[in-house]
Amino acid sequence: MKKILMDTNAYSRFLGGDDNILNALSKAEIVYMSVFVLGELYAGFKGGSKEQENKRLLERFLQKPTVRVLDANDETAEIFGMIKDTLKRAGTPLPINDVWIASHALQTDSVVVTYDSHFEKIADLRLWEHLAGN
Repeated sequence: MKKILMDTNAYSRFLGGDDNILNALSKAEIVYMSVFVLGELYAGFKGGSKEQENKRLLERFLQKPTVRVLDANDETAEIFGMIKDTLKRAGTPLPINDVWIASHALQTDSVVVTYDSHFEKIADLRLWEHLAGN
């Protein structure tokens, strides 16, 4: 896994010291963080009692030389439209942010590091080996 994209739950488990996440991070040449993951994290920080500490930890993580934040662009939006349409036709909708996160993963040809098995509904999305069902 040279390129990985961290999902929100993977980052949270990283903070908890999850060995599988730590291993994936140590092997990755590039660690992508979607702006949509960042939004979910900041929203979670707001609801917790350690908002400033969590922000500091995230900023330190984002400053690592292997970490890159992905903004959405026209290509991301086109991939999003394709995924959303496919899921709608199949009758298997997913949370909107997860469709955006998957779009970033397909755009960058990254492996999604997540514990959310609903990502398996997206064709051609590469998921890490620790997701249930893989």
